[in-house]
Amino acid sequence: MAPQTPRDHQIPDAVIIRDARPGELAEVGDLRVAAYRADGFLSETSTYAARLRSLGADGTGTVIVAVQDNAVLGTVMLQAGPQAGEIVQGPDEAEVRALAVAKQAQGRGIGQDLLHAAIGRAAEQGTRHLVLCTQPEMRTAHRLYERAGFQRLSERDWSPQPGVTLIAYGLRLDRSPAARPEPA
Repeated sequence: MAPQTPRDHQIPDAVIIRDARPGELAEVGDLRVAAYRADGFLSETSTYAARLRSLGADGTGTVIVAVQDNAVLGTVMLQAGPQAGEIVQGPDEAEVRALAVAKQAQGRGIGQDLLHAAIGRAAEQGTRHLVLCTQPEMRTAHRLYERAGFQRLSERDWSPQPGVTLIAYGLRLDRSPAARPEPA
């Protein structure tokens, strides 16, 4: 038997944060919808479920996943430029979208790790201002964003359809210690 190389070795129970692979995008979409529904943020009849499932499937944006033992436990999307949502107002901005962690994986810091990965990726890409929208009821997410340095941008709150209000947060990456790489 040939000796294992570091590349062959997998740390048991390790959660790996990486870009989603094309073959995982359907699973990622299903995870998003299931997580939003499990927490009561998406009804069974919501028309947004189809959009939530398809984000990133067309190759726009960067879909980041948290994986353990080949199972996708969580995801977040980073989207810049003209493909980003209505909240993005300039070429130096990008949007964090669809942060979701599977119900059975919540409470382990996976959402925080995914958010920090998105922040780091945005900084690497030269983004100066990272923005996001969230539902007012997503209080756990609000605390996560605020701990990462995001601040409310109430002037960017908006309503994608009657009866739905989204609240905005932003993080200046050109001033944020969270966006600066760790020294080697």
